[in-house]
Amino acid sequence: MPVIEHKQFIKAPIEICFDLARDVEVHTRTSVKTKERAVGGVTAGLLQEGDSVTWEAVHFGIKQRLTAKVIFMEKPHSFVDVMVKGAFKSFIHIHQFIEEEEGTTMIDHFQYRSRFGPIGILIDKLFLEKYMRKFIANRARGLKKIAEK
Repeated sequence: MPVIEHKQFIKAPIEICFDLARDVEVHTRTSVKTKERAVGGVTAGLLQEGDSVTWEAVHFGIKQRLTAKVIFMEKPHSFVDVMVKGAFKSFIHIHQFIEEEEGTTMIDHFQYRSRFGPIGILIDKLFLEKYMRKFIANRARGLKKIAEK
């Protein structure tokens, strides 16, 4: 099961970073390359514990839908979302925020399991894990850009 961890320092207060990370419109703005948009559940505003959102996006040239649910939130330090329906067999995404003297360190901890058993493991090793690392890093850089304006 691949585990991706990405750290991003942002010169902004922890509350700003936390709110931007759970803002549906900001998520859309930071995933333009995949044409991601909210099409079900909470489609605007800030996600709260218990909320679900269905994302539609284009990955590998294929339009896909994925529904995630926020299962835990400790403002402004962390929140956790899990996939309840979508292309993965499962995923859990832990978002952590650490207040620093000059800003905030945002940590994405993303753990997923692909479908299709051994074939899924091969797909992970060949390209999916690299793709997901890049996707998460690009989103974090986009959030940083918005927060530091």
